[in-house]
Amino acid sequence: MKLHIWQDMSCVLSLGLLITQCIIAQSKPPPNIVFILADDLGWNDVGFHGSSQIPTPNLDALAYSGVILNRYYVTPICTPSRSALMTGKYPIHTGMQHAVLYGMEPRGLPLTEKLLPQYLKELGYMNHIYGKWHLGSYTRKHTPLERGFDSHVGFWTGHHHMFDHTAVETNVWGLDMRRGFDVAYDLHGYYTTHVIRDESVAAIRRHNTSQPMFLYVSHAATHSANPYDFLPAPDETVERMSGISNFARRKFAAMLTELDQSVGAIVLALTERGMLENSIIVFSTDNGGPAEGFNNNAASNWPLRGTKNTLWEGGVRGAGCIWSPLIEKRRRVSHQIIHISDWLPTLLDAAGYDLDDLPLNLDGISVWNQLRNGNATDRHEILHNIDDIWGSAALTVDDWKVVHGTNYEGKWDAWYGPAGDHDTKSYNLSSVFQCPTGKALNKLKMLPSEEEILNLRRKATVHCANGTESTCNPLESPCLFDLTNDPCELVNLADQYPVILEALLDKLSDYNATAVPPGNMPLDLRGDPRFWGYTWHNFGDELEMFEFENMTESAFL
Repeated sequence: MKLHIWQDMSCVLSLGLLITQCIIAQSKPPPNIVFILADDLGWNDVGFHGSSQIPTPNLDALAYSGVILNRYYVTPICTPSRSALMTGKYPIHTGMQHAVLYGMEPRGLPLTEKLLPQYLKELGYMNHIYGKWHLGSYTRKHTPLERGFDSHVGFWTGHHHMFDHTAVETNVWGLDMRRGFDVAYDLHGYYTTHVIRDESVAAIRRHNTSQPMFLYVSHAATHSANPYDFLPAPDETVERMSGISNFARRKFAAMLTELDQSVGAIVLALTERGMLENSIIVFSTDNGGPAEGFNNNAASNWPLRGTKNTLWEGGVRGAGCIWSPLIEKRRRVSHQIIHISDWLPTLLDAAGYDLDDLPLNLDGISVWNQLRNGNATDRHEILHNIDDIWGSAALTVDDWKVVHGTNYEGKWDAWYGPAGDHDTKSYNLSSVFQCPTGKALNKLKMLPSEEEILNLRRKATVHCANGTESTCNPLESPCLFDLTNDPCELVNLADQYPVILEALLDKLSDYNATAVPPGNMPLDLRGDPRFWGYTWHNFGDELEMFEFENMTESAFL
């Protein structure tokens, strides 16, 4: 393994003999990497995109003093996004492109894939994940501790209730909270966001600072929970959101507020350990937000079109930012095109990994140097997804986006609020300076002035193009949009630019020719939690012990 950033080698030749004397001067160790992933967060749910409805001062402080990623793309739903993050590949190249992974499915992210923490382990990183995994738990080999992480406290499936930690999935129910491989019964009643916060802070406090750390903070918020309580949050936090009249939205706001406060606790812990000055913090959603009524949630992608699990901008343009003292050109709104699959090579590049050693079949590219200096990235196209089961596909090339087919028969293809209050007077600017993150960054002299913050906020707010909405039904024919001038996908230009449309459709066909079949499998009824102590379990490891001969499907209903 060749390290090319944090080692400086001086070699001397003499007397015709090849005498290599390597003096290794470690000027600075690899940076600590903190990746904070929100679940089902909408574009318009954070203050740094212009909405004043939900206070997110800690996230805003990071965004304003770092880089706000205004053309950052994720996939439309969580398992595919997490697979892209961990592998650096489009989901069509790992078989993860269709829907989500269920706890009773006998599969996971293919074990042939090498994941981000496994690469970082080669550079000496200690790797921790706290929160949601959702990349497979059929066997132990599919779970985090077998895939490069040194510790995990959290859950394996796609969601759970944030107080009782049980998940209702495919009409069955079971406990899903783990400490490593053990069921964490003792955490019952302890709010999941607080668990993730406290475990993250504890990991930072006990970390040996002579080696770098990768901390993957994978939240349950703001994903909806179980049918008896879809948006769980502490009562006192919900009460503080009383200015929001819609009760579902108020509870959503409380969930996000708790997430934001956990960010402040993590930044404070990094500061106290002297680790912040050599850290990279990335914040991202896993997909667009589920608008009110979708999955019984209450997110907002306004004014972007669509919702979670659609290929419109509201489903795939992600709220995100990156912060680090290692970034020279900070305090800016970036229009650099970036995809979630880019994080693997980008973070490895920042850590000193020789990118020549990465597999040639990655879809992600390193954008580390461009994030540091503000130049345009080398990425010109993004495959949002191809799902031949649902019959939907979308691709962006530079300014142009084609949408071919759609999900839910077009029922979630509109624009959904709430819009939120975007005026400057309603924005609590002082909270950005008074929150733990704001205070820490002020001490480092990295937080912009009030005037700069308001200017950044204006630049990061998306405005729809003027003009009349034109007919677009991707179930009947492909739609074409100019995203630079029309980020809200109001005006279908397919008839005006048939050559561009055809070129994008051809490129979609080329991508589809490289796709592997979706890996989805029928549910295995032997994974029902009732057979494993009412817990979601790595049941594939113990099937030989399972007496299944005389059971019928009716026994599981």
